[in-house]
Amino acid sequence: MLLIATALTVPAFAQTGKENVDKLCGCYQVSFKYAETFSPDKDYKFHDRETIDGVTELALPIVNTDKRVVIQHLLVMGKSVVKHWREDWTYQNPVQWKYKADKVWEKVMLQSSDVKGKWSQSVWEVTDAPRYQGAAEWQKVNGHTIWENTTDAPLPRREYTQRSDYNILERTNRLVITDKGYDHVQDNKKINRANGSDTLIAEEKGLNGYEKLPESNCAEGKKYWEDHKGFWTAVQQEWDKILNGKSTIKLTEKVEDENLMSKLFTLADDWKAGKLTAANVNKTVAEVLARHIQ
Repeated sequence: MLLIATALTVPAFAQTGKENVDKLCGCYQVSFKYAETFSPDKDYKFHDRETIDGVTELALPIVNTDKRVVIQHLLVMGKSVVKHWREDWTYQNPVQWKYKADKVWEKVMLQSSDVKGKWSQSVWEVTDAPRYQGAAEWQKVNGHTIWENTTDAPLPRREYTQRSDYNILERTNRLVITDKGYDHVQDNKKINRANGSDTLIAEEKGLNGYEKLPESNCAEGKKYWEDHKGFWTAVQQEWDKILNGKSTIKLTEKVEDENLMSKLFTLADDWKAGKLTAANVNKTVAEVLARHIQ
């Protein structure tokens, strides 16, 4: 009877798939592979394949509760560490920021029935600006544990400074838990959206492989976060204030001679050096973001 009673008292969240979100955290060796596969335009010139191997990345859980996990990614290159993208996982999250095009996002409130049993993945830029969001259940398919969603996103950084023939990356993101870590499989469509219609430019296959490394390989990443988390927490707080108060936002990454990413990284250095403190960091960040967001 004791065993039965114990089984019946297992918390409901244990069955939601959170254990799979937790498996996305850790120290990884990452590889990136992308190849364009198809275009409806017979004269389209396919872009070269891209492959990057041997990247060390720390996926650090900076918030970890039953229904919300915030994972900060940090690139670790020996003693050098660079803040990378962030992903927030939220269980049954009704708030979705949908990408429209040209650095414009719109807030959408979903019905509770639309998010029941689902985890939303919210991906944020290096600057903690929005990137893309999508919701789905974790599922077992043919013996594999997967999460899959299709959503619109801006151009990836590997292309946004080089291409102007499309302005939407329709991403089908498939996360597959493996014995070594996980795979991020992508089936992407590069779309030009203009005057209310979409034109497919090309399709693309992507595979980002994450293989676990010893935690000691990412020690410098953890040290960086301890030194800088006060600043980046303030950045996240000010972004939250903006997003909570608006139904749409438009981001301009460069205003006059100020680039948002460069400015924030300079302020992060100021924080570590003690030139920026808890007394003025939020006000300083808010003033910077205000110049780049409508």
